[in-house]
Amino acid sequence: MRLALMFLFMMVAFAGPPVAEAVADGVAPVIPKGKGEHCVAETDFMRRNHMKVLLHQRDKSVFKGERSTRFSLQGCVECHAVPGPTAKPVTYKDPRHFCRSCHEFAAVKIDCFECHASRPDPTVKRTGLFHGEPAASNKVSWK
Repeated sequence: MRLALMFLFMMVAFAGPPVAEAVADGVAPVIPKGKGEHCVAETDFMRRNHMKVLLHQRDKSVFKGERSTRFSLQGCVECHAVPGPTAKPVTYKDPRHFCRSCHEFAAVKIDCFECHASRPDPTVKRTGLFHGEPAASNKVSWK
């Protein structure tokens, strides 16, 4: 027991620099800021739960026909697009892409962009229904 407590103390005492120092030292990822004033949910919540809400949104859309846009992947891509040297948003292949900044740091492979667009397409007409804006009807009837 004494050895376990000593080990725990050592782990806490030498856990490493705080996050702010880690970012300054180039150890933590640099996360590009989104376009809006705030995200669709609190930043800490989104960092921990973005995959859960995206999967939940997918299930609601695919299995129930509900087309809410609050947690849509398209909405994320729209807001978090990182402009490249030509001012056109970069794709997921570019290391500056918003999603890659954390996912590469955490060694997490994502497959979203094998099917979905990794940057906004200016030729596609948008509904304008982002960040939980009300719609006349956000349900699709499959009848």
